[in-house]
Amino acid sequence: MDEYDVAIVGASIAGCAAATMLGRQGAKVALIESHSDPNAFKSLCTHALQPSATPVLERLGLVDSIVAAGGEPGDSYTWTRYGWFTYSDEDASSPFSGRSGWNVRREKLDPMVRDLAVHTDGVESMLGWTVTSLLRSGERVSGVVARGHDGREREIRAKAVVGADGRNSRVAKLAGVRTKVSENKRFIYFAYYRDTPLVTGSDPQVWLLDPDVAYGFPTDAGLTLLACMIPKERLEEFKGDPESAMQRVFAGLADGPRLDPAKRESKVMGSLDVPNLLRGPTAAGLALVGDAAMACDPLPGVGCGFAFQSAAWLSDELGPALKGDAREVDSALSAYASRHREGLRLHGKLISMYSRGGRFTPLLKLLYRGAARDQQLANRAMLVAGRWITPLEMFKEGTFRRLLWVNMRRRLSPLGLVERRTPTPKPVRDTVASDAGAQVVRS
Repeated sequence: MDEYDVAIVGASIAGCAAATMLGRQGAKVALIESHSDPNAFKSLCTHALQPSATPVLERLGLVDSIVAAGGEPGDSYTWTRYGWFTYSDEDASSPFSGRSGWNVRREKLDPMVRDLAVHTDGVESMLGWTVTSLLRSGERVSGVVARGHDGREREIRAKAVVGADGRNSRVAKLAGVRTKVSENKRFIYFAYYRDTPLVTGSDPQVWLLDPDVAYGFPTDAGLTLLACMIPKERLEEFKGDPESAMQRVFAGLADGPRLDPAKRESKVMGSLDVPNLLRGPTAAGLALVGDAAMACDPLPGVGCGFAFQSAAWLSDELGPALKGDAREVDSALSAYASRHREGLRLHGKLISMYSRGGRFTPLLKLLYRGAARDQQLANRAMLVAGRWITPLEMFKEGTFRRLLWVNMRRRLSPLGLVERRTPTPKPVRDTVASDAGAQVVRS
């Protein structure tokens, strides 16, 4: 039987980020992954990293690697029928100022984060091992049983077990963690295209067509991801030839790129059913991070960002407690659960509500019309979209009064598509010391 401080199941971005930060604090970490290929990556992902994840990327020391891999920094331009709006950081204060989101394909990101983890002191990589059951001490999870590709089994005891194994988390299922499912009434198709520039340069564009959604995300290697998220009642229109249907959507977009099938560099990928999943982030001896804790509709592109953020929150709470006994560890896990709920639950509810595919609510109409005419309202809306603040926090600082005032001024003109210089990536900070579903593919 092997003894570790932490057993992390899943070596994608959430698991590897947590392993790295815990290892830097002196923990002995078993990083367990069923894939044996160190370059494995998640293909069904729109690859966006929200701005709120950038401080974690800086802390891990990944920003320079993302830049070297060709990753593109940028803040989204959003279009509704009321006009364009985006975030402007000219007058913003830290941590908002100067921190953009990132666009880098998972093909580049996943191996990068995994390599960082496996070369961190204290982290033992166990690629090619599948967890088959959990070990328990009474009601408390105290380890895992893992089977290698050759059939050998290992019992791994740990002070804490972390499920970082995605939306269909086997760890959560083995632990009996209840999953709350909310239907997503949209489907998604996307593909990567070469030589498909956006009028916003490296800044992504999002079109909220009420209820259809489309977006274009520039990324590494000169590629641009083009995607459509459409209510399921129109599925038959897309299933036979999704790319042609996507082409028709993009042909009607304001200031949009041309979707040219001749420039496609990937398969057309998609999923017809991506429900919203919510689980309690902890149990006795157990924590869930990333999609294992909360898996959302891919439309807002929060999966990667929430993976990094939840991994950081867990390591902050759990790392110091690993020097103590099981009671201290479980107290740290409880603190992590509170932090996770406070930071992400309202975002999850808002995303789940919007995934029902309905038309804009009266409040959203007011918000989008106001944001298209007033930069202060645009900033507040984009702080929520970038996951810097919760939906409730958006209406602090007199925002609701300003929203009503702007909408009452009928003569205010839309700001339009404002060109601005792409933010320069901030230098990587030396923060090591502070760390004491289904895929449908068509050619």
